[in-house]
Amino acid sequence: MTIETSGSGDVARTLELLWSTGERPARGPKPGLTLDQIVAAAVELADAEGLSALSMRRLSTELGTGTMTLYRYVPGKAELLDLMLDRVTDPGPLPDPAEPVDWRSAFDSLARRYLALFRAHPWLLKVNQARTVLGPSALRSLEAALTCLSGMGLRDAELISVIIATQSFVQGIARMETEGREAADATGMSHEDFWKSQEPFLTRAMHSGDYPRMAALDDDTFSEDFDHFEFGLGRLLDGLEVLVRERAEARERARD
Repeated sequence: MTIETSGSGDVARTLELLWSTGERPARGPKPGLTLDQIVAAAVELADAEGLSALSMRRLSTELGTGTMTLYRYVPGKAELLDLMLDRVTDPGPLPDPAEPVDWRSAFDSLARRYLALFRAHPWLLKVNQARTVLGPSALRSLEAALTCLSGMGLRDAELISVIIATQSFVQGIARMETEGREAADATGMSHEDFWKSQEPFLTRAMHSGDYPRMAALDDDTFSEDFDHFEFGLGRLLDGLEVLVRERAEARERARD
């Protein structure tokens, strides 16, 4: 599996493009494209066929232009990837910081937005974002999350940790879903057939007495009807609520 890395191109040039300080080509005839059109086409291609299908040559074909034309707008694929990341993470209108927000509802919405993002753009799971180039959408997304969760009454570093925990949990669920589909597509074998092929060996193992706890599992333990996202999200919320309540009680005691 090929992993792309954000921030691996010309960061200064990428920032210029993200913050609209250098969109128009400096030389050549009147542009027939816009940077926005190029990024939108790249996202559409990656959504449909994955990042492995994305190249400057393939993108130029999709746009009906020459490959060298694209280089007048963006230095290369590395910088293009950062523009794509910023485009898909746009959170939309920012919440009004003056409006009271229930933090549980905000956390729930945040987690569901992250899951929807990964489901809409599964190629995000193939990108190492340890060094995200911070464009407008990335900052707006963080601003929105911090604003919505500010009612938790936690320290700023703790709020960042809450956001990281949310993203990590959701990313794990999304990765499980995406890799399951990819495995079925790559092998041509359904999940049902895959596990059925192992059934005789697993049956003997369970009857051996070597795995008593596994042998005692309920018949529906691995049912696809069980929603791991909903269960895990609920437990995260419950755990955070204990912390929020403890902090509120501590502040009350300090005032007294």
